[in-house]
Amino acid sequence: MRFPDPGPPRPRQEPRPAAERPFSYWENGNRENEPSFWSQGPQAEQELRAEREREPVAEEEAPAAPVRKKREPYLDNVKFVLIALVVTGHSLVPTLKAHSAEAAYLFIYMFHMPAFVLISGYLGRNFWNSNAKINKLVDTLLIPYVVVEIGYALLRFGLGQKWTLTIIDPAWLNWYLLALVLWRISTPIWTRMRQPLLVAVVIYMAAGFSEISGDFSIDRFFGLLPFYVLGLLLKPEHFDLLKPLWVKITSAVVLVGAAGVAIVVAPRVPLDPIYFRYSFKAMDMSWWLGFGVRGAVLIAALVMTVAVLALVPRGETWFSDLGTRTLYAYLLHGVVVVIAKDQGWLSFPWLYGPLGVAAIACSSLALAIVLCLPETRTLFKWMLEPRLVWLYRRPSPATGTAAATTPPAGAAPAAKESSASVTR
Repeated sequence: MRFPDPGPPRPRQEPRPAAERPFSYWENGNRENEPSFWSQGPQAEQELRAEREREPVAEEEAPAAPVRKKREPYLDNVKFVLIALVVTGHSLVPTLKAHSAEAAYLFIYMFHMPAFVLISGYLGRNFWNSNAKINKLVDTLLIPYVVVEIGYALLRFGLGQKWTLTIIDPAWLNWYLLALVLWRISTPIWTRMRQPLLVAVVIYMAAGFSEISGDFSIDRFFGLLPFYVLGLLLKPEHFDLLKPLWVKITSAVVLVGAAGVAIVVAPRVPLDPIYFRYSFKAMDMSWWLGFGVRGAVLIAALVMTVAVLALVPRGETWFSDLGTRTLYAYLLHGVVVVIAKDQGWLSFPWLYGPLGVAAIACSSLALAIVLCLPETRTLFKWMLEPRLVWLYRRPSPATGTAAATTPPAGAAPAAKESSASVTR
């Protein structure tokens, strides 16, 4: 019996090199299928049978352990760049009387927290699909919040200030932890809406009419809500749109232009709108002027955020690993900045100028690097990332919670996130 001629062998399709893989490669796991044995024709079957007859019978091998997906460095790069800007912005406060310092401060504050919140929303898309991530609401947000509140109260008291401790009113940078808890809790609501971004923008604009209290970070919750909701709607392929060269060139022009605008308008505009928390009345604006300012700030922050995201390196860099521990830099840098302000280290006359801005920026970068080191995490993990395993019930496969974490038949597996929150 003659087998039909299978024709020339099909060329093996080589995988795409790492440099050409899109941002969504590791997250979506879209690997191109290689031709299987049965698609190669009867000739391949005969060759394989002959080879098996020549080989000795071997014991059955244990199944290989699943290969762990490589961590995508892009978001870690973004987080480190943003945390370095956070430290720089806080360190510039004592020198804001200088034109250059105020311009740099205005430029940074226009986008650095909106970008952080957007990334938080992106990483929170599948938050309620994991029991471990839900537990982190307490482990890495609420517990550190209380610890930091008490720590800053003790620090201020030790520096000679009056003892003040109000847990419901976040102290300084601690507002982000509470706001993130509220955003996380509200995630199921936004994911069920048909037009969540439109609703979030309407709420953001309407919040300017109300005197919203700062208790529990409610003012910041509404003020930055559109960025969190936008992050929830983003998918890996949206970040791929930022890869072309013309997008990067345009982004660089946008940021240079924004810096120029900041230099021109810094002495003439108030800083209240860039904090995303004050009402029209608190900013001493009429409703129509406040409405316009609030809308303009929203658009400017979004454009600058996109520009920064386009320019951040996508591959492995020297600071990619540091970006996995930004929680420590965010919560601990305030201690150094508060001490520096109290001791006058940030108020030397030569710091009031462009040279001072450069010096403060370099020092802030060095501080961010130190606080993101593995050694820093080792020293403070017990306090900022406690493992409260004893606090939670072990989920049972029969419970609704465990069932909720199992995707329905035919559904795509949930994307693996870089971290539980942006500031990790």
